Amino acid sequence: QVQLVESGGGLVQAGGSLRLSCAASGRTFSTNAMGWFRQAPGKEREFVATISSNGGATFYADSVRGRFAISRDNAKNTVSLQMNSLKPEDTAVYYCAAAATWSALSGRTKNAYNYWGQGTQVTVSS
Repeated sequence: QVQLVESGGGLVQAGGSLRLSCAASGRTFSTNAMGWFRQAPGKEREFVATISSNGGATFYADSVRGRFAISRDNAKNTVSLQMNSLKPEDTAVYYCAAAATWSALSGRTKNAYNYWGQGTQVTVSS
């Protein structure tokens, strides 16, 4: 069992930065791939970024590549999402998720993830 708690959301102006963190409980964190997804009002939850269990591989949605960076610290059971050059269209609830099995392809899909956090709101004003 893995429990996930996100933090770091808030209100920021366009062009600004935020850093989201996700704290995980459970002994299996280091064996789980991790992902960030987001959901805007009236829209489907969409993939943002994912990182392999050892941090050696990362993948991003086209909409955030070059602006966002995912990282993890297995010693601290945390995964982070550094978000730079934020745009109003980045406004959403951001969720972290853990996947027991993962591939570069499956890691971009919601169904690959077994555990989800409660989400943290990110609002970018224009």
